[in-house]
Amino acid sequence: MVTAAPLTDLIQRAQAGDDAAMKLVFAATYDDLHRMARKRIRQTGGATLLDTTALVHESYLRFAGTGELKVTDRIHFFRYAGQVMRSVIVDMARARQAERRGGDAQHLVLNTALGNALDAGEEEVLRVHEALDELAQLDARLAQVVEMRYFAGLTELEIADALGVTDRTVRRDWEKARLLLAKALA
Repeated sequence: MVTAAPLTDLIQRAQAGDDAAMKLVFAATYDDLHRMARKRIRQTGGATLLDTTALVHESYLRFAGTGELKVTDRIHFFRYAGQVMRSVIVDMARARQAERRGGDAQHLVLNTALGNALDAGEEEVLRVHEALDELAQLDARLAQVVEMRYFAGLTELEIADALGVTDRTVRRDWEKARLLLAKALA
């Protein structure tokens, strides 16, 4: 793992438009991103067709596609990476649901338990995404805590550092967010 200072320097060079630095940022953080992706896919219960490597690579393409890196240091990079991974998973779930509906194809209603079981994982990903959007409207910091903890896998101390609050505040926010999300998903 690369220490924070060189990674911060690489991030700053990437923000200045250095494509080589962008590649080095991902090379330096690849193992951590892979760990985040593995954890995220495990949490979805395999509801996505992406494996960990595909999720990391798809996230890289999104980062590179924007043309600029909008973070200032390691913590913010992983926070943003968590948001990008969330976006990739949600977009894939939406695309699969749209594909499953057939677009222009003739619709055929099937009444099988297997079909419902397959849809359940993707629908849950979308429900969590929508609930998180609702939470962001109520309290943006609560949504940020959930994104950083659930999607980016950051610790309470890392989240506290990124948000400029204490770790105790992060714990309270996490508990409050869990309760509000549980209510929204019920």
